[in-house]
Amino acid sequence: MTYRIGGHIIVLHAPETLLRQLLPSFTPFIVDSNDNSHEAEATMQMYIHTAHVTNGEADNGNTPTTESATEVVTRQFVRDVDTGNGITRVERYSDGGYRFLIHSADGQECALLTSSADFTQCHCTLLARTEIWQSFALNNVMMLAYAFSTAEQETLLLHASVVRYQGKAYAFTAPSGTGKSTQVANWLRAIDGCDLINDDNPIIRMMPDGKPMLYGSPWSGKTPCYRNVEAPLGAVIKIERADSDYTTPLSPLQAFSTLITACSSMKWDEDIHDKTCQTISAIVGSTKMMTLHCTPHTSSAIVCKNALYT
Repeated sequence: MTYRIGGHIIVLHAPETLLRQLLPSFTPFIVDSNDNSHEAEATMQMYIHTAHVTNGEADNGNTPTTESATEVVTRQFVRDVDTGNGITRVERYSDGGYRFLIHSADGQECALLTSSADFTQCHCTLLARTEIWQSFALNNVMMLAYAFSTAEQETLLLHASVVRYQGKAYAFTAPSGTGKSTQVANWLRAIDGCDLINDDNPIIRMMPDGKPMLYGSPWSGKTPCYRNVEAPLGAVIKIERADSDYTTPLSPLQAFSTLITACSSMKWDEDIHDKTCQTISAIVGSTKMMTLHCTPHTSSAIVCKNALYT
């Protein structure tokens, strides 16, 4: 099936029934389930397999990074990454490709992802036995592969909550539990004409005219908001809790630090990380960036809106 996500064509090779079952949040992004003409322009292609195994028995440790590879390649451990939902073991093949073994929070092996060095060609083997864990695994695989395959095309997957107001998108970012969703809820309650674009992982892409565009995505955390919509990025607002409501500007260095912390990247991969940093610098140079020091009350939304429109 073919999807358009953040303006990028993503092709998943698996039975349509399986994809609709495991990835229901991707449904609004389907281009045409029977149209394969977009494959030539695909940013990333993912081949999905299932294997009911335990303890990694489906993989001998030397899985090729392409379907037709005939020679065995070696791999080297990179690091274990705590995603907040479990540990993902990252290893790199001698040909530059990657291997990710994704675990659930309770340590179960859920999926094995192998990719080419640029993530344009990926293979995912679902190791989980139940539908709920297969869905969890495939969503995590897709988020990871999407973020890294689109990095070269000035695209970020950002940890943020986003409202749209008067035709522009406003992204609120902060560590989990700080109040992003609360601030967005305040906007929706207190300011007429707002709507929610995404509540956890929107996409920001620098366009040819040098201006950033924000897109909804199939990933939205605990809030089911999977909208195939887009809007020019109006501002990025960092949330900090306070006893009163007020705003302060972010310096370019503070703005860069805020975005690099909030986006998906691989610091150990020089090419991908450098491109991510270039995209962040372009966003910082073209977008209003500020901190909203706020209470959890709706008054904070009014203060924020007034700061943006003065």
